[in-house]
Amino acid sequence: MPDRPPLSAPASTSLTSGPALTPMAFVNAIVLAYRHRGKDPSAALALAQIAPDDLTDPAARITAAQMERISGAAMQELDDEALGWFSRRLPWGSYGMLARASISAPSLGLALQRWCRHHGLIADDITLQLAVAGDSATLSITEHRSLGELREFCLVSVLRNIHGVACWLIDSRLPLTGAQFPFAAPPHAGAYRVLFSGPTEFDAAQASLRFDARYLALPLRRDEPALQQMLQRALPLTVLQYRRDRLLVQRVRQALAAHTAQTHNADALATLLNISPRTLHRQLKEEGASLQTLKDEVRQARAQDLLLRTARPIKQVAEAAGFQNETSFIRAFRSWTGQSPAQFRRLGKALPPA
Repeated sequence: MPDRPPLSAPASTSLTSGPALTPMAFVNAIVLAYRHRGKDPSAALALAQIAPDDLTDPAARITAAQMERISGAAMQELDDEALGWFSRRLPWGSYGMLARASISAPSLGLALQRWCRHHGLIADDITLQLAVAGDSATLSITEHRSLGELREFCLVSVLRNIHGVACWLIDSRLPLTGAQFPFAAPPHAGAYRVLFSGPTEFDAAQASLRFDARYLALPLRRDEPALQQMLQRALPLTVLQYRRDRLLVQRVRQALAAHTAQTHNADALATLLNISPRTLHRQLKEEGASLQTLKDEVRQARAQDLLLRTARPIKQVAEAAGFQNETSFIRAFRSWTGQSPAQFRRLGKALPPA
């Protein structure tokens, strides 16, 4: 990174006013990294307004601001952006170098491939890999040596880092469909619901994140000036929640088409997409769309396809298109096409049943 932030803060600055969600186990991992280097973490703890007595309370939590403060202080004092995870230090600026190597890529997919490849050049203890199978993309970590007591903190942080960078590069939420970790559920497993969207699985074969592969085709929306600004305070990337989801409209269409019976209302659809109904409506509005319009588009396309491609009765077509009854379907179909379903089928020369 170009410049190191100051190792001091005004005494009046309160870091504890926000929600305390980060497990104390991660602070203890940083303290352990200090001890491995024969250094005293007291100054960093004080700077982050973390009382030493709290370190022994497994139920204790700290705020995102406190985590940012102690992580930044530790990276400087240990001169290691990896905070002791690997067999060799990652000097200050290492992750900035990875970001610079990725930002010129034309798409998120290529940017992530570059990040994974270059990460292996600076830290050979693990390998990051991006794989695509069908409509699902997976970012996974292969471990090449024991990460010891820092294993959980390392795997969580590396995946949080690359996920945060990916969101920043495309200036969009990148919702996860799942996260996996190769260790038993820790006492603070509940915090993983905040750390990673989507369901989390423990005792897996390796650490990984899964998401919709269509995000990989999105173009990057950041340039060098934006990178310079981001690197002045990069740590919030791991906790920043982007309001915009640049693929939400496509994801909604896909969910409506694939899960007709489960998407009759906004609540059910939002649950399927792992967001709140309020967020669903707000983000669709930001994208210039509405749920009702998208539902009509998907229903119309499905109804027309069934009318032209099959000989199903109108009542069955209505049900397959997501309507509760035939009457409401016929009324909606007339508003879309100016014709009744029967007229549309007759004029379209319906084919035999598929």
